[in-house]
Amino acid sequence: MSKSPLRIIFMGTPDFAVPSLEALINGPDQINGVVTQPDRPKGRSRKLSAPPVKELAERHHLEVLQPDKIKTKQFTHTLQNFKPDIIVVAAYGRILPPQILSLPRHGCINVHGSLLPRHRGAAPIQWSIIKGDPRVGVTIIQMDEGMDTGHILNQASITPETDETAGTLYPKLAELGSQALMETLDQLRTQSLTVTTQDNDLATAAPMFAKNDGLIDWNKPAQQLDCLIRGLDPWPTAFCKIKGKKLQLYSPEVIHQESSQKPGILLRADRTGLLVSTSHSCLLIREVKPEGKKRMDTADFLNGYPLEVGSLLSGKDS
Repeated sequence: MSKSPLRIIFMGTPDFAVPSLEALINGPDQINGVVTQPDRPKGRSRKLSAPPVKELAERHHLEVLQPDKIKTKQFTHTLQNFKPDIIVVAAYGRILPPQILSLPRHGCINVHGSLLPRHRGAAPIQWSIIKGDPRVGVTIIQMDEGMDTGHILNQASITPETDETAGTLYPKLAELGSQALMETLDQLRTQSLTVTTQDNDLATAAPMFAKNDGLIDWNKPAQQLDCLIRGLDPWPTAFCKIKGKKLQLYSPEVIHQESSQKPGILLRADRTGLLVSTSHSCLLIREVKPEGKKRMDTADFLNGYPLEVGSLLSGKDS
């Protein structure tokens, strides 16, 4: 393989993809084009908003494509005209068809937010926390037609903090992914790539969440609920219901004490948090967000929403 600059097409959309594009812009290769999702309505005003990748690309005067459909002959022909050596994908948001995967001479590579084969799918960072993984990280894969099933080209990992959330881990892995990407491209140029086949027996799924998937099940152990709440922060967030009203839950802490009360019962409510019984140990909730209000600590919440010890915080099957 040549050590000359690679002609690259970059495909990505959200904040996660930005560090990878920035690294490519500052690197030795040539970015021939950037493909991202169309502008979408955002916020209460529903005003069209550009993807973060588009904003970065336009600041650097890169050609940006925002196709509504990518499985057309016309779009494939457009990509062919860029004469890419490789296509780099980072959270683009669509599955690439075979005609695009086979288009560049070095194929397509993807920056994925987990240590594959664990957490194949659209929400790997959230699931890494929900499952309590002791190490989290990124994988660079050679893309094939499967869902994150391609050969592993590179991996990098870190140890998550004990209070790590999906929101705090997201930028860390985005940056780690950009570093792993540049290492991979350097190895490609110098013909030093090591290719590893994924062990499908170790694979787990990481499907995207729906808005109401966060309804908490107090019948699970506190440790498991702690991971769930952190994994769903900031979206879609874990929640319970009090008197029919939704209460979103944040900043959990496992309290290693047992309770004779059934799961979901409020054991204590003070400025330190809401202490709730679970199937094993108890869970302290230090921040909440009531319906129509901002996120707040429990001291502020209890000033306006006094709760009685012994009341039930409704969840699944409770």
